[in-house]
Amino acid sequence: MAPPNGNDRDTPGTTRRSLLAGVAALGALGAAGCSRVATASTEDGGDLLDRLRAAGVVRLGIAGEIPFGYIDRNGDLTGEAPELAKVIFKRLGVDKVQPVPTEFGSLIPGLNSQQFDVVAAGMYVNPERCEQVIFSDPDYQMLDSFIVRKGNPKGLHDYKDVVEKKATFATGTGYAEIQYAVEAGYKESDILIVPDQVAGLNAVEAGRVDVFAGTALTTREVVKKSAKAESTKAFAPLVEGKPHVDGGAFAFRPTETKLRDAFNVELAKLKKSGELLRILKPFGFTENEMTDLTAKELCGG
Repeated sequence: MAPPNGNDRDTPGTTRRSLLAGVAALGALGAAGCSRVATASTEDGGDLLDRLRAAGVVRLGIAGEIPFGYIDRNGDLTGEAPELAKVIFKRLGVDKVQPVPTEFGSLIPGLNSQQFDVVAAGMYVNPERCEQVIFSDPDYQMLDSFIVRKGNPKGLHDYKDVVEKKATFATGTGYAEIQYAVEAGYKESDILIVPDQVAGLNAVEAGRVDVFAGTALTTREVVKKSAKAESTKAFAPLVEGKPHVDGGAFAFRPTETKLRDAFNVELAKLKKSGELLRILKPFGFTENEMTDLTAKELCGG
């Protein structure tokens, strides 16, 4: 999760992201982000929702990360956040979504400089980001998990095990797992930093490290076809001695409370009906990732 505006995983509670597959296809759509949207009114919760209804289209800031928001091999916008956005905005009277690809670290600056209307990238909610944008309530929660060799020969189940058993440890660029490991007592300079979970899997399979740490969803997905590695049971890392659960949500400009509130109303309906899980399930999400966490909780009250 990165610094408040940075890559996605760098401080506890941030979002974890590296640009994965689909980045090449993003270039073809990059021009979509060149024009800016009109500046919103700051009165009465903003007028963006009314303007989006009139235009019939909402621009979504995405970061090209599978499974959160990306362009597939056919050039189509997909991912858990865009697919959810399609459903909710249609219910709000906006029939079309348009992707605006950017790097993860540019999502918040791009949102606040009017380059797109909403961040739809599965962004983790944390207090630093809450000072710059407003969030919907999370549509998913996420725990951590490890990639280890088959059979988990060193018995690594959490960051404490990694420290106590002197395991060689890797995680992704800017990942929050860096800080989780350091908090458990692992020396930061000893951490092998790799680009993403695919590189992490390769490092474990090749024996360069004993363990790679990532989110429960990305680790279990990436090991599915591996004959040499497996993912461990999901667990909550400790932050200041307490179990910590991250939550991913949509981000809006601080002036647009009316749009954020309307979005939350529709999201709550999808949660209650069970349709939310149906929308997210094709991207690897399970019942364990469904959540009642609120943005207020994750923003620190």
